[in-house]
Amino acid sequence: MSMKVTAVTRKRKPVFVSIVSQVTPSESSLLKRVAYEPLFFNHLRSTLSVRGIRRVVMHEPLSNIRKIIFLEFARNTPQSEIWRALRGAATLQAQCGKIVVAVSDDIDSRNADAVLWSLAYRASMIDDIATMPYRSDGHGPKSGGRAPDEGTLLIDATLKHDMPPLALPAEPYMRQAKEIWERLDLPALSPQPPWHGYSLGDWSDLWSKFAESAAAGDWRINGANTYDRRRAGIKPETPVRNFEK
Repeated sequence: MSMKVTAVTRKRKPVFVSIVSQVTPSESSLLKRVAYEPLFFNHLRSTLSVRGIRRVVMHEPLSNIRKIIFLEFARNTPQSEIWRALRGAATLQAQCGKIVVAVSDDIDSRNADAVLWSLAYRASMIDDIATMPYRSDGHGPKSGGRAPDEGTLLIDATLKHDMPPLALPAEPYMRQAKEIWERLDLPALSPQPPWHGYSLGDWSDLWSKFAESAAAGDWRINGANTYDRRRAGIKPETPVRNFEK
């Protein structure tokens, strides 16, 4: 189509409104993400009435916000609700949700490393994965002979049973360490979650007392306690939780 220009006018101090849209993160993807995430969250919580949904995060760096979606759930959310949400997020828009991963809300899904940790330790590659065929290839390069249809990958990487705590000092000790660090005027810290240990259900008050004694330097107390709790006829490396409730 052609046109004939007869005049060009402008303001004395014009404001050129534009955004840069390229490999994410970009101005374009940031504007979309702050709109898309509430849109998907409202769809799951209000339209589908999914119980336990806490947050929707659309992964932005490099991969674009459309292709990968993370869903955060409250602890002990029924798996039926988790799978309703996984399918709901994957089907709301044709170009969004090629890969959808559900995690528990102790995982910061803005941190891709934390999501990978949850995939590694909380998802069974046999029972917690589903694929669906025949989705649009959506947003992306249109050349290269790609097939017209894509598939969808859904993964439930939520916490399904009690686990031992993360192998990190508890929050009070880490905060104290941070205070000492800053008092010594060492380079600024930028902690990323998880930056301290926390309970995932498989823990007891007795073990907390052991930890407190160890932190206080009372190793002899722990040794004496362990010595007094000896039992005969137990195979080495048997989990103590099997005998002490």
